[in-house]
Amino acid sequence: MKFEAPRGTHDIVPSDQPLWRKLTGEMERVCALYGYRPIQTPVFEDTELFARTSGAGSDVVQKEMYTFSDRSDRSLTLRADATAPICRAYVQHGMHREPQPVKLYAIESIYRYAAPQRGRYREHWQLSAEALGSDDPALDAELIQLYTELLRRVGLEQWELQLNSIGDRNCRPAYVERLNEWLDAHDDVLDEEARQKRATTPLRVFDVKTPSVREALRDAPEIGESLCDECRAHFDAVRKGLDAYGVPYAIDPTLVRGLDYYTRTTFEFRGPEEGAQSAICGGGRYDYLVEEIGGPATPAIGFGAGIERLVLAAEREGIGAEPPAIEVFVVTEAEKPLAILAELRRRGLSADVDYAGRSLKGQLTQAQRLGADTTVIVEGDQATIRRRGEHDTAVPVTALVDRLTQ
Repeated sequence: MKFEAPRGTHDIVPSDQPLWRKLTGEMERVCALYGYRPIQTPVFEDTELFARTSGAGSDVVQKEMYTFSDRSDRSLTLRADATAPICRAYVQHGMHREPQPVKLYAIESIYRYAAPQRGRYREHWQLSAEALGSDDPALDAELIQLYTELLRRVGLEQWELQLNSIGDRNCRPAYVERLNEWLDAHDDVLDEEARQKRATTPLRVFDVKTPSVREALRDAPEIGESLCDECRAHFDAVRKGLDAYGVPYAIDPTLVRGLDYYTRTTFEFRGPEEGAQSAICGGGRYDYLVEEIGGPATPAIGFGAGIERLVLAAEREGIGAEPPAIEVFVVTEAEKPLAILAELRRRGLSADVDYAGRSLKGQLTQAQRLGADTTVIVEGDQATIRRRGEHDTAVPVTALVDRLTQ
């Protein structure tokens, strides 16, 4: 019987790892530079956590969650979103009593049941960066600039940033009323998807994918016209911060994101891919989410950035990474010098030897395949050190390790 990875999942095989580790390593370094600390959450949570935070009518809850009952008949769901679990941990572990804001990041797997596409997997990985405990618009600007710094370090140039504000619980109801009036008068331009989204949350009509509907919605009222003075001032300050950082952006008045918990600032980075798969990072403020799950009122902002999509964007721009090479490969036709290998590794040098019964010539070829910096040929009590571009050096086997680690 032949087994393959389940549909919608993928293996990150050794040949994929150099670029993958380059990107995730840069993510960890950049987050640390900005004061974000790592956190890991369980791969499954109580189903209600996602239902309450994402919105019962959202596509995530309605169509995409991997939900199951455990042996005690508790409803659990594979991590469908990283923000809600991080907020749950923030409350559960009393991080709201620490100096605020609390800056956290995670590189974790996310599970969504959706049609697999290029760069879109049912099990995928993302960087989540969350800053909890401050409503300072400068924090919004910093978090957005953090991702642009990551892109700069990776070398990605083909991207654009879309920005919007969707208001808060003070000004959004009046806008939703205006939007509903417009939708009532233009029901003929909506398709079934748009009507379903409207039935759950009217703002979600802007998430429809049908080109004709999206084009018609350009004439709908814009939420920016209904912002209260506080939200308008906050958005102006975010934009001023981005200008100070030198981050280019475009205002997209229809950018609302797909989850209920977003407020005020919303943003999306788009890469070189076409269509729906162009989004490489998305996020925004969620000032009521912590309160929704039983914590204190806590303003917060965060983003989720897909790693697979960033890999695709990097590959499209010709960005790669070299696999790590073995530093020392030991060639011998006699008994394998295991003590030498162990001592080299103990001193921090990667070392290997032939385990396939190759001839002396075959072992030398294998050393080249592995890109070994140094090849050591052991013959009796003597060893020859061979390095590219240098003359061979003969040393006693007893002095070999010291010579290689000088």
